[in-house]
Amino acid sequence: MHTPRCNHAVGNVRAYAQAAVARGFTEIGMSDHSPMPDGFDAAWRMDASELPDYLQEVETIRDEMESDVIIRVGLEADFHPGTEAAVQSMIDAYTWDYVIGSVHFIGDWGFDNPDEIHRWDNMDVEDAYVAYFDLVARSAATCMFDIIGHPDLIKKFGQRAPVRSQRVDQAESNMLDAVKEAGMVLEISSAGLRKPVQEIYPHERMVEKAVKRRISFAFGSDAHAPEEVGHGMEACLDMLSRYGVQDIASFEKRQCTMKPIRALA
Repeated sequence: MHTPRCNHAVGNVRAYAQAAVARGFTEIGMSDHSPMPDGFDAAWRMDASELPDYLQEVETIRDEMESDVIIRVGLEADFHPGTEAAVQSMIDAYTWDYVIGSVHFIGDWGFDNPDEIHRWDNMDVEDAYVAYFDLVARSAATCMFDIIGHPDLIKKFGQRAPVRSQRVDQAESNMLDAVKEAGMVLEISSAGLRKPVQEIYPHERMVEKAVKRRISFAFGSDAHAPEEVGHGMEACLDMLSRYGVQDIASFEKRQCTMKPIRALA
């Protein structure tokens, strides 16, 4: 869940926490978009100067509302080749409860940015999917993160890879193998239900492949406004349950604990 520091969300941490309490949740996590070195993608994330204020706000509300809801302190950090050292330094500088690793760029193309959607017109969709999954696999191989965020974000605007594309299927499988090897978990996110694709991240085929590899999942609503807190959670948990998943991941100080789905739904 995000704050206005990322420049595309609304509502303070207290409002998110109060919304969670109203929905009956006992544990949530804040994970705003991290700063990136050299002002990279500055319009869509907090500045490095805002990070201390972000931490102070989350910690303050966490302590004030501890009797009502557990609040975990997280971060959504981008994987963008060439920035690994700077991102790792930022991660190492604080005792996070969890860090989500996300891929939002293929080269200089912010493929999920509405302002850059026109670039899809000249893009081979199959090539884009393969490049995306290759980057997600590389992000997992760094072992910098705990959770792989929205693992098929590439579909956000509804562009679909060719049916039965062996290249895409192999790239996706390689990505899942990298996640398994790194011991990370996948986010199952309801955010896609609010996007043009109108589909949970990830799609059911990937869920099935991940379950066969015994990869765990963590739920995220990717809320950018308090009214989105927990949006679509039941649909996400139902999907996992259909594939035999009984537990979902929770993190504290970057240690993973599995909690029964039936206690959350």
